[in-house]
Parts: sequence; C-alpha cells; structure tokens
Amino acid sequence: MTPTALDASQAGARLDELTVLDVRTPGEYASGHVPGALNIPLDQIRRALPALREVPGELLVVCASGARALSACEVLSEHGIRALSLTGGTQGWAAAGQRLDRPAAGARAVWAMERQVRFTAGTVVLAGLGLGLLHPAWQLLCAGIAGGLVFSALTNTCGMATLLGKLPHNRTRPTDLDATLAALAHR
Repeated sequence: MTPTALDASQAGARLDELTVLDVRTPGEYASGHVPGALNIPLDQIRRALPALREVPGELLVVCASGARALSACEVLSEHGIRALSLTGGTQGWAAAGQRLDRPAAGARAVWAMERQVRFTAGTVVLAGLGLGLLHPAWQLLCAGIAGGLVFSALTNTCGMATLLGKLPHNRTRPTDLDATLAALAHR
C-alpha cells in the first residue's frame, strides 16, 4: 500500500525530492515553514490545479497541524493529483527538531491561526465570566463560545478562524500565487 502521509523524519529524509506546498495563510506561512515550501493557501488550491498537475515528483502538503493539508489532499485527489500530507503539520515538524525557514530579521510574524482562535475564545470567555458578576446574562456569551467550539470540532470548520482571517494583520502578506505557480513550473 502506498503511504498517504509522511512523518517529520520521513519527510526530512526526502525533502530534496518532494515539492512542498504550505496551505496555511500567508501570515502563518511567514511565521515559519518547512524549508523550500511554496505557499498556496487552501482557499486558492483549486486555482493552482493546472500547475500542480505538471509538477514532477511527489507533492507534500503541509499546514499547521495536518487538518487543512488533508482537505487539500482530498481536493487534489478529486482532480487526479496524488499528494502526501505531513503528519502533525508544521507543529509536528518543529516538535521533531526539524528546521523551519523564517522571515528575515525585522519582519513581523503573525501568530498561527489556531493560536489566535484559542486566545480570542479564552479572552471572550474570561470577559463573559467577569461581566457575569455584574449581570448573569453576560454568561450567555461564554455559552455561545462553548457552543461554537463544540460545533467547530463536530464539523471540522471554524467560524472564528474565518472571521480572524479577515483582520488586517492576517491579510498583510498576500500570497503572490502567480509567482508561486511560476516557481512550480520551473521545478
């Protein structure tokens, strides 16, 4: 059976023969990525399909923890493009002691989206609990966040991440998809 995922050590050993696609947001990508990875955010993967069909060798799809990479691999598979995912994503890669490429000194890194969601959810819950001391109705805010987190887990979607992704600090570094696709064509 052909593997559909590689762990960090397997991917590290084969990095020079793989074309690595990072499907995170540009801000997440800029915070640190697998060496040589090209940034094609998940929401732009369909636009990149023609170029991805022409890539020689195997594709390795990477995100923060692995969920978005699996979604991208499903889209690619539906279009006849075989791709592997990185088990544990960039977090697993870094935890295994592998090197991450980071932006040049002085460039502003953006927190990973998962971290932004945890921070925002925690802050809103704490605010709801604090304001709940003034009036119990504020505790409904905590219940709303809890319900949203449960829904997020059940559907493997995240409305809060979608909203946070629209904030200016998450959109400051747009992916130059045309340049990325041109780089793919020269591999």
